Amino acid sequence: MPVEREILETDILIVGAGPAGLALAYKLAKLAEADPDFELPEILLMEKGRHVGAHCLSGAVMDPKGIAELIPDYKELGAPIEAAVSSDSMYFLGKKSALKFPITPPSINNHGNYVISLNKFAGWLGEQVEKAGVDIYCGLAGYELLFENGKVVGVQTVDMGVDKEGNQKPNFEPGSIIKAKVTILCEGVHGSLMRQAFEKIPELTKGKLPQAYLTGVKEVWEVPDGRIKAGDVIHTIGFPQNSREYGGGWIYGMSDNMVSLGIAIGLDSPDPKNDSHRKFQAYKTHPKVRKILEGGKMLHYGAKAIPVLGYFAVPKLYHEGLMICGDSAGMLNPARFKGIHLAIKSGMMAAETLAECFKASDFSAEKLGAYQVRFEQSWVKKELYRTRNFHAGFKGGLLSGLFHGAIQIITGGRGLFNRRENSRDHKYMLKKSDYKNRFGEKPETEKLKFDNEFLYDKLSDVYKSGTMHEEEQPSHLVIADSDICNTRCTEEYGNPCQHFCPANVYNMVEDSSNPGKKKLELTPSNCVHCKTCDIADPYQIIRWVTPQGGEGPNYTNL
Repeated sequence: MPVEREILETDILIVGAGPAGLALAYKLAKLAEADPDFELPEILLMEKGRHVGAHCLSGAVMDPKGIAELIPDYKELGAPIEAAVSSDSMYFLGKKSALKFPITPPSINNHGNYVISLNKFAGWLGEQVEKAGVDIYCGLAGYELLFENGKVVGVQTVDMGVDKEGNQKPNFEPGSIIKAKVTILCEGVHGSLMRQAFEKIPELTKGKLPQAYLTGVKEVWEVPDGRIKAGDVIHTIGFPQNSREYGGGWIYGMSDNMVSLGIAIGLDSPDPKNDSHRKFQAYKTHPKVRKILEGGKMLHYGAKAIPVLGYFAVPKLYHEGLMICGDSAGMLNPARFKGIHLAIKSGMMAAETLAECFKASDFSAEKLGAYQVRFEQSWVKKELYRTRNFHAGFKGGLLSGLFHGAIQIITGGRGLFNRRENSRDHKYMLKKSDYKNRFGEKPETEKLKFDNEFLYDKLSDVYKSGTMHEEEQPSHLVIADSDICNTRCTEEYGNPCQHFCPANVYNMVEDSSNPGKKKLELTPSNCVHCKTCDIADPYQIIRWVTPQGGEGPNYTNL
């Protein structure tokens, strides 16, 4: 029997209360406040986390350009800034050595920027949005993007109260259908609705390069006084990454005894045992890092995918009934490794466009296209264009990337090539036999002993993320063909999901019905919503969908 769903109607539906979605709502409210001819439309701002900021994670050093434009008096209003950047340095790490760059590359010069906790900052920004008169609906998760005659008309939310087999439990609540004149996707990196939009609206990505991603893994530590200063910003390349793979580490002083540190690992690695979490734990064994952390206490953990291809992967930003903002559109500067200010500005540009649409009572794709024009004329486009070839410069490895990066600075971002072709990340992963043939060795993981006091296994780190999911619900990690996992993938790749997942969701266990063989066991309740599996699976048979609203990580100070 078809499920009867409540139909809700609104003017504007914003999916995601991160920097982009919150900036959009705040800017719209302020435009209405300042213009007697513009009445604030009805806005439904939905957020899948249990509170604003619960799923927000970043390094994070924030360029204040975006927030200063949105809320000029943000400091006076109490924006949670951990520290102004007081020093910048970059190191090349050998296994035991640390060579400081004599000059910090201009792209990571952080003078005038701020160390923040993104989840705290988003929580504060959410308060400003609500003070401006816009309600935020937390614990409301979008399941399906809705279309009528090719036009996006809204979103269906996730059904609640369904068991693992898909049967309705006594507390079953069907998801609602939310219809809107315009739906704006601000759901962050590789969102499930954004994926649906790309699949059903090919013109969004026509002529664009496939996005490239890293997985960022992060811990926050309380350390003894004197180990770091508030505002110290350290970036590293080298150990534990080999020179042919993309990625790097960071250490940020949030205060004189609080440090944010992590590592970001490219998902275009040829290594089927590429493991961001394990590499991060190895990173902490380096003498320079250990010296800061020794005797301290790990407080918080998180992980997320990061879009890093830059300008050439930014999709068309609008369609009939649809707009795309922030990380959903891949608006991150890969050379600076910053996107918060770009997300905020994208939300502001979307708000200005929507105000024009409502004043004209015209929501056509042509009218929404003014958002694309604003982007093309903005400092967001200018900044992304200057770094358009940065990621591509590293295709030949670390030394190649450093060389090309220097040339690109001199040539305004072009370098020695322009718009080098790129494949989706999973296509770069090699089968075990091919890896050995190319590199002369089998893929191996770092040898570490987890004591869960300094080096943490995945499960212990997940506990520190505050992640919670109700066990008795359908898996939000949908595998199209588990036989591939248990047979072909075991033979060809060695089940890379158990390595690339930073949350211990995927494990190969003994198959009691088939002695001597192993089968894949899923633990979706561990998932921190990083989306790595959806991106990196070599067969592309894993699909991440939204679980019940309000579930997932509960980030603090991240």
